[in-house]
Amino acid sequence: MADAEADAVRAIVAEVDREAAFLIDLTQSLVRIPTVNPKFETDPALNREAELQQHLRGILDDIGMSTESYDVFPGRPNLTGRFAGSEDRSLILCGHVDVVPAGERAQWSVDPFGAEIHNGRIYGRGSMDMKAGVAATLAVARAVHRLGLTLEGALSIHAVVDEEAGGFGAMDLVRRGARAAGLIVTEPTDETVQPAEGGLEWVRVTIPGRNGHSAWRYNEIFPQRVSPDRLTPAVNAIDIAARFLTAVRDLERDWTTRKPAHPLLPPGVNTISPGVMMAGSSLGQNGLPQILTNPAIIPDVAVIDFDIKFLPNETSAQVRREFEAFVLAFSQQDSWLRDHPIRVQWELGGLHFPPLNTPTDHPLVQTLVRHRAERAMATEVKGFVAVCDAAHYAGAGIPGVIHGPIGAGLHGVDEYVDIASLISVARTLAATAVTWCGIK
Repeated sequence: MADAEADAVRAIVAEVDREAAFLIDLTQSLVRIPTVNPKFETDPALNREAELQQHLRGILDDIGMSTESYDVFPGRPNLTGRFAGSEDRSLILCGHVDVVPAGERAQWSVDPFGAEIHNGRIYGRGSMDMKAGVAATLAVARAVHRLGLTLEGALSIHAVVDEEAGGFGAMDLVRRGARAAGLIVTEPTDETVQPAEGGLEWVRVTIPGRNGHSAWRYNEIFPQRVSPDRLTPAVNAIDIAARFLTAVRDLERDWTTRKPAHPLLPPGVNTISPGVMMAGSSLGQNGLPQILTNPAIIPDVAVIDFDIKFLPNETSAQVRREFEAFVLAFSQQDSWLRDHPIRVQWELGGLHFPPLNTPTDHPLVQTLVRHRAERAMATEVKGFVAVCDAAHYAGAGIPGVIHGPIGAGLHGVDEYVDIASLISVARTLAATAVTWCGIK
């Protein structure tokens, strides 16, 4: 590291420390603006993403970043800020602003949108997931501005909507051409550095049957003499679905035990989880059965929605081929299904997360680890078990890393972020931004 760059790293870390009150206050102010994703709970008092983004934009404008904001969905804007520079050393710092509902308020020991501080922790919905991470990205950009640093590479802040419902904010930014040489997403990781996460697919399986009256079920399941007066046997789609789910469980066991585990993730994370099932009669235009309340009708359709998690070193195309081959093989074992095949629909609801698989020796990973080591902090490098917006950037070829603060209670009651950890993450991000982007 050149002397000037080393001096800039020391200066920006010191600036983050001097301005720790800004970081804490900003995190609190963001928690106090409820931004519950309206796909989960619709209430104008809680769905205030536009207000929060305007608050952030004011800060970015004040520090001289060029800003842009536009609606991904009506009243739900993405926000970007940018210090100009070269693309070769460019860096995006990204976080999402939407949160999940607070749930039953009586279960909280604090106001879920009060951002109260107790025992060195900021409490509230979204404090850990992930308004603290968003605040840390702004603290980095503000420190660059306050020190008068001119970075060689472009530094961008992305504050996106809708991550909790599939990442459609980040998807839209990538679709519009957002690119950089590196990406850090500040999801909470307990200060570990996480350069890998598996991909995710939502897939719908539609199993056809043939309806009939339940009084004649015996005609379907018990051998009958074939004669001209025999009623056409029904085919119970639920019976087939039960067998299909058992077969899927065997496929899942095969995937999790026979595919080599990814070195950064626990064995068995590549699961096939049945999440929603609906069976009945009369398939509607919405792809779901319309008659759901009459068990006297033998059902002619069963619809199962699966959440398929695959490994960072697999591709979506590979996993889709394997699953479709399994469905075909299952169908070939059944005389009804051979003539009435199971239908498979990918990207249910438009949702699809590409895998993230940044090598552990990638310069961005090593820069984060090194700057923590300079503060005598050991760093665990591991994989992200869930999925986040880093996936959508990875799908566009942008190497990414996930790094955020310590906390607890995300998606649960009494969510909090640890203040000391939040400041520590901001220090690391600031030092990494200077090193990665370089200074003029």
